[in-house]
Amino acid sequence: MRLFSWNVNGLRAVLKKDFEQTVLDLNPDAICIQETKMHAGQAEVNLPDYYQYWNYADRAGYSGTAIFTKQEPLAVTYGIGVDEFDHEGRVITLEYKDYYLMTSYTPNSGQALKRLEFRDHWDKAFTDYVTRLNENKPVIFCGDLNVAHETIDLKNPQSNHHNAGFTDTERENFTALLSRGFTDSFRHFYPDQTGIYSWWSYRFHARDNNAGWRIDYFVVGNQLVDKLVDAKIHNEIMGSDHCPVELELTDLG
Repeated sequence: MRLFSWNVNGLRAVLKKDFEQTVLDLNPDAICIQETKMHAGQAEVNLPDYYQYWNYADRAGYSGTAIFTKQEPLAVTYGIGVDEFDHEGRVITLEYKDYYLMTSYTPNSGQALKRLEFRDHWDKAFTDYVTRLNENKPVIFCGDLNVAHETIDLKNPQSNHHNAGFTDTERENFTALLSRGFTDSFRHFYPDQTGIYSWWSYRFHARDNNAGWRIDYFVVGNQLVDKLVDAKIHNEIMGSDHCPVELELTDLG
């Protein structure tokens, strides 16, 4: 089973950059999308082999998630069940017989960390949500989690220590999440790999210079670790300031 996650930074824009053909070429069992930046009816995605699930933000042109999957789920949940956080279209959870699949777009702490408190509260609520699910059956969650966990997860850790995505609060919260029974799939396979990133600023030729951050993840409940086959970051795929990430695992049914 091959799963993909991609922050497209505006689905309507990436549809003009061969998004549908990219998905067809990748041929995933499911692809989880973040930052669709659209409302219902603003675009059509022509992927006839896939069921489509959407979560839209109340605010126009902001946030938003989607999942395109070949296998119809048993149930679909939108949000994490906390009203404070469920107006920005950030989470979709698909329930299958033996696991949950979730797309997540974690709030950015913003310039001058003006939203760090909101982000801190989100991290704790999200951790509680996925932990509860994981106690029922294994969880696979993915997306733009807006945190570079370790110093090897970004090109310039020293100069970014107090910037959104690399604050002590965000990194410690991610450590706490993993300690609740989860594994960062990429680091499971490549614990010491450096220079592999999933997001680059549009400024200063960052992608050309590979001055990036690894902030897009597949995280799995520890029950699934023996099912993992590989984790990849497809930095050769263009179209967004993020690139797709992939998780390959044995078929879960």
